Amino acid sequence: MSEKRSSKGGEIPQMYNLDEMDRKIIAALHHNSRISYTDLGTQIGLSRVAVQARINALSEKGIIERFTVVINPGKVGLQVSAFFNVDVEPPFLDEVAEKLDEEPAVTSLYHMTGPSTLHMHGIFADMEEMEQFLLEKLYKMPGIVKVESQLLLKRYKSRMGMRL
Repeated sequence: MSEKRSSKGGEIPQMYNLDEMDRKIIAALHHNSRISYTDLGTQIGLSRVAVQARINALSEKGIIERFTVVINPGKVGLQVSAFFNVDVEPPFLDEVAEKLDEEPAVTSLYHMTGPSTLHMHGIFADMEEMEQFLLEKLYKMPGIVKVESQLLLKRYKSRMGMRL
């Protein structure tokens, strides 16, 4: 692990080189984040204490951002899943992104290539709720130029986080 500096003297974020054990831990947690330290240690050949120390280090370094649960939206009454491309006037981009970040229906939000496009995913109870969100919230935000939407028909794969 080494710290690098840019040619202008500013710091470049420190990179953490994952070893094979870290990769095994992350893969196991990705599969089941509720696995006990003891069971994980048995699975990969480390002690419970060593596993706990490594997970704590991965968390402190920001490699593991959080542990969470993945809920099936249809099972809790959220029937409409939609993806949106939202074109925003550049001066309003951050303001719109901050407002959308606060919306409970918005599950993910990314700034994409293009002049100032936000790619957003939202989950709604029904079409009426989605329409209400669009008409009363999204379309009323200053700086919105264009909104394109696509409804999800069938989910084949959904993965939270990334795989190494």
